[in-house]
Amino acid sequence: MLIPVAPRPRAGLRRVLEDLGPTLLDLVLGDVDAAGAGPGPGSPSAPGSGSGSGSGDIGGVVIHDPYDEPVPPPRALVLGVAVHEPARIVELLDTLGAQGAAGLVVRAPVAVDEEVAAAVRRSGVALLGLARGASWAQIAAMLRSVIAEGDVGDAGPESLGGVSSGDLFALANAIGALLDAPVTIEDRSWRVLAFSGRQGEADSSRVETILGRQVPERYTRVLEERGVFQAMNRSDRPVYVRPLAGGDGEAESLPRVALTVRAGDEILGSIWAAVREPLSAERAQALCDAAKLVALHMLRLRAGADVERRLRSDLVATALEGGPGAAEAVARLGLAEQPGAVLALAAAGRPDGDQSAARHARYVAERQRLTDAFAMHLTAVHPRSAAALVGDVVYGIVPVHADRADAEDRAVRVADEFLERVGDRQELRVGVGPYARDSAGLPASRAGADRALRVLRAGAGSRSVARIADVFVESLLLELTDVIAERGDPPTGPVARLMAYDAAHHTCLVPTLRAWLDAFGDVATASAAVHVHPNTFRYRLRRLAEVGALDLADADARFAAMLQLRLWPHEPCHRRRD
Repeated sequence: MLIPVAPRPRAGLRRVLEDLGPTLLDLVLGDVDAAGAGPGPGSPSAPGSGSGSGSGDIGGVVIHDPYDEPVPPPRALVLGVAVHEPARIVELLDTLGAQGAAGLVVRAPVAVDEEVAAAVRRSGVALLGLARGASWAQIAAMLRSVIAEGDVGDAGPESLGGVSSGDLFALANAIGALLDAPVTIEDRSWRVLAFSGRQGEADSSRVETILGRQVPERYTRVLEERGVFQAMNRSDRPVYVRPLAGGDGEAESLPRVALTVRAGDEILGSIWAAVREPLSAERAQALCDAAKLVALHMLRLRAGADVERRLRSDLVATALEGGPGAAEAVARLGLAEQPGAVLALAAAGRPDGDQSAARHARYVAERQRLTDAFAMHLTAVHPRSAAALVGDVVYGIVPVHADRADAEDRAVRVADEFLERVGDRQELRVGVGPYARDSAGLPASRAGADRALRVLRAGAGSRSVARIADVFVESLLLELTDVIAERGDPPTGPVARLMAYDAAHHTCLVPTLRAWLDAFGDVATASAAVHVHPNTFRYRLRRLAEVGALDLADADARFAAMLQLRLWPHEPCHRRRD
């Protein structure tokens, strides 16, 4: 089945407004076709004005931060979170115009005066309004899906059924034209993947679904009670859904026609059309034919995402390992000669190797979701950041300004903010590598991040984020432990004699020595740590000095004992007598 679709820009501002406006975005002022060309003449225009296909693709989505402003890529679309006052809008428009940005998005309603209009004309940056009720996280995710920011490589153009491969928004618009009704395409969890135009003709529940990018739970509950989902899963024909009664003064919803999208026996998602009467036989058949095409596009998107993840993982791994292919990998990631730092993210504990297939599948899925969340967070910090899963560790490469002296501190703040946002659902640790002045320094930064992460995963302290400089000594001790384990070296000298004596006589001389060393010889503090009377503790000190032939007044002997106690684990004491 071929669905005719009018040619349109692939990733320009006009394309964004076609797909997301007016439900999410409205053009307030500016020329969408000239936006991003830099300061120059231009005049405010109504939405949809202008001609042509735009002067170029949007270069990325950037979240504006007044306290730490990132350098946006050319033709960036900037999300002006908490930018409301006209004076602040004017200031930001002038700054973005000098940087070659394409557009500025602020929360609607937008206060427009002569100064704002003049700033739009002067800067050449289009001013857009984000609908109330839509979240900034939602618009950022939607924009990424529309403009395909983050694509790796340059695949040639493909089409399926006359529609660019994976372009679900174009497909939704085409299906909406066939059915003469506003349409949404949703996944198996009722999340909105794409929607057509004319959503204003639908009801409040449809608008709420698009603004939240998810069908509200109260509607899915009613549909499930009515058996709508079961009917959709049993049938390969469209299912007519009677209107849902409104509540709390809400008007009754429009009827729906829903059809499950399948690929063989697998359910991929569904198509929902807001209609006023059941579909005719011809339109019902057109929807069935369109569902087959939607399935192809959804499979192509899923396959493309899997391929892109594998490719990105390979590129990130190659860039971090160094070697002959590192320069090309860094260039394909868009990080050529860009100074930055490497972050290594992983769960605090390691997965159980003897887990069931179901538990392993959940672990793999959760790890991939964590990777996607980390990549989105880093992209918000800097649009050219790269993140990928390599083994069981998620690595992120965060570019920084070459003149920043606090590059590592900034990387620590980025990691802290991510852990705060994901919350306590899982215990995560992040190691931060040293600052790399160019791509050649990435392997050393990765090595530092790995060493810091290992210390954190080993449970040294309560911190969740650390630079290698923060845990350098602990890292050295772990490396010494590796050497000892590889060679099979046993403890020697006084510590070995004390361990043997404790094992044979069920005494606590080794813990006594450890407590005394940790307390720098303070008997009161050390005896409290092992819960004995100070006089008893002094007796044990004299006894361990005799048994171990240890000179407690010798600094070198104390250091050797302390080091061995750190490197060799020992069993807790089960005392019968001192």
